[in-house]
Amino acid sequence: MKALLIVLGVLAAVVLLGGGCVYTGYNKAVGLDEQVGADWAQVENQLQRRFDLIPNLIATVKGIAGQEEKIFLGVAEARKAYFQAGSVSEKAKAAGQVESALSRLLLLRESYPQLKSNESFLKLQDQLEGTENRLAVARKRYNDSVLALNSYTRKLLGRTFCNMAGVEAAEYFKIEEEAREVPKVDFGDK
Repeated sequence: MKALLIVLGVLAAVVLLGGGCVYTGYNKAVGLDEQVGADWAQVENQLQRRFDLIPNLIATVKGIAGQEEKIFLGVAEARKAYFQAGSVSEKAKAAGQVESALSRLLLLRESYPQLKSNESFLKLQDQLEGTENRLAVARKRYNDSVLALNSYTRKLLGRTFCNMAGVEAAEYFKIEEEAREVPKVDFGDK
C-alpha cells in the first residue's frame, strides 16, 4: 500500500511538472508570437508616419521658400529693370517697381523678423532624420522579436510548443533593392 502511494505521488509530481512545462512552453510561444505582431505594428506605424509627414513638411517648406523667393526675385528684377532703363520715364517706372518690391520685403521682414526658409529647411532635415531613426529602431525591434521567436521554434521542445499553439516562424524585415538607393528630396515644382 505504501509503495502504491509513493508511485502515485511520483506520477502526480511528474504530471504536474510536465503540465507546468507544457503550460510555460505554450505561453512562451504565444507571447513571442504576439511580440512579433506588436513590433511589426510599430514598423507599420512609423512607415505611416513617414508617408504622412514628409510630403506635408516638404509642401510647407516649399510654401515658405516660395514666398521669400518671389519677394527677392521681385527686388532683383525691379533693380535690373532700373539699370536697363533708357529713358527717365522708364527709370521712374522701374524705381517705382523697386520701391514696391522693397515695401513687400519690409512687410515680410516686419511679419517675420527672421526669414524662415533656412530655419524651415533645417527643421525639415531634423524631421526627416528623426523619422528615419524611429523607423530604424522599430525595424530593429521587430527583427529582434523575430530572432527570439525563430530561435524558440528551432529548439527541441520549442518546436513542439509552437506547433501546439499554431505559431510559425516569422520573416525578418529586409529592405528591397530599390530601398537601398539614397532617397531624393526634390523641391522643384512638378
